[in-house]
Amino acid sequence: MDEARLSAHERRVLAEIERDLSADERLARHMAGRRPALRPPRSTGRGGLGAAALGAATLALLVLAVVTSTPALIWAFAAVWVVTLLLLLRLVVRWTRRHVHGGRPGD
Repeated sequence: MDEARLSAHERRVLAEIERDLSADERLARHMAGRRPALRPPRSTGRGGLGAAALGAATLALLVLAVVTSTPALIWAFAAVWVVTLLLLLRLVVRWTRRHVHGGRPGD
């Protein structure tokens, strides 16, 4: 990435801001007391594989439920379908954060 060069005026303004901030003892105490934020664990990419497996299970249960008209299979399909939709929604949100909003991959 190309580095931006600052003009002499911009360097002076930046130096003034740094002096003002370093003179603020309350801010210095606050920043010294802060621990670095813990980063969430990075995604291992298993979400897509899990969604594919749940999608296959959903499709199989749908076919079985339609063929047999068994209430237990219909309810099993409904439950697995909801879980599949939630997992897909989670994957879409992660993808959107990473590609559209410029978030970190582990978000």
